[in-house]
Amino acid sequence: MQYVEFGKTGAKVSRLGFGCMRLPSYEKDGKTIFDEDKSIAMMQRAYAAGVNYYDTAPYYCDQQSEVILGKAVKDFRGNVYISTKNPIQNKSGDDYEKRLENSLKRLGTDYIDFYHFWGISYDAFINSVCAPDGPLDRARKLKEQGLIKHISFSFHDREAGSAEGEKLIEILKRGEGVLESVLCQYNFLDQNKGPGLEYAHKHGLGTVVMGPVGGGRLGAPSEVIQKLLPVKSQSSAEVALRFVFSNPNINIALSGMSNIEQVEENIAIANNTGPLSEEELGHLSAMISENERLMGLYCTGCKYCLPCPKNVNIPEIFTLMNYHRVYKLTDYARQNYAQIGRVEWRKYENAAACVECGACEKKCPQSLPIRQQLKETHQTLC
Repeated sequence: MQYVEFGKTGAKVSRLGFGCMRLPSYEKDGKTIFDEDKSIAMMQRAYAAGVNYYDTAPYYCDQQSEVILGKAVKDFRGNVYISTKNPIQNKSGDDYEKRLENSLKRLGTDYIDFYHFWGISYDAFINSVCAPDGPLDRARKLKEQGLIKHISFSFHDREAGSAEGEKLIEILKRGEGVLESVLCQYNFLDQNKGPGLEYAHKHGLGTVVMGPVGGGRLGAPSEVIQKLLPVKSQSSAEVALRFVFSNPNINIALSGMSNIEQVEENIAIANNTGPLSEEELGHLSAMISENERLMGLYCTGCKYCLPCPKNVNIPEIFTLMNYHRVYKLTDYARQNYAQIGRVEWRKYENAAACVECGACEKKCPQSLPIRQQLKETHQTLC
């Protein structure tokens, strides 16, 4: 297993991290049951192979993920780093501390190594996290008490009208000297957080990326994705992980694993393969650029159509439609479309909210039939 220094935290972490969001499960009497024995066996196999960074959250796996992880690492707790998260629901430092206490109980531990403000947007960071005697102030106090070793945050924000990475960098600037690591999505189809990761790495934060295999969609991808891959590659999952390992600004590739076979494959990739070569990166970049050109025929993402009076994030919705239309990743597009209005990083309305006022079409430099395309998108992804 390869290890790297995790920013300025003093931790030395495995380049492969274990994501505990997709643990094995089965159906019984109409309910989803998470298989504790299989999950623990997977985590302990990863530990035996050298994985020492485990990421979970309170709501993962029907609130069972933290419990299962705590049991899995109980006998070697001091040899691993646990990352979990606090959903910032308000400005209250007391509520923040109560949620921490609940996670400590579920994990069966008396401290958390990397504790994240969970999925925060820039607005949530400024208005809630940084509120007087709010979550950030309380996190500092809890760190002094030893309950938190390192203050971290995870980020999904792609707010309309902002330059790529701008909001992430603004959080990093505002949290300088306090925030110690960052977790965000990054893979060869979603590289928009690249500037933020570069800034974080340069300023001494540990950097972790989720979705290196695109939530599984790059592991068992469409024929379109297969055509993107360098000819010599053994699998798309291998290319996806090696692409992330090629970025010097990234410390850990966090992979969610659902069975022992995925654990073994990811361990083998992390142990035995290097980053993509310049030739392989060039091939992948050229193929992605061509597909981005095709996506641009439908919408360039210029954002001139915004703001929408009904808070429909037109460019983001069309991006999801393009995952279906160009990359044939329909299931992924539908899953993300279903998140609209339900998660912190998709606080806008879906295409059904369009009232056909036509304001967007008057501003579109491509003269796209936006109203009609929004209807088609909702019919396809809903």
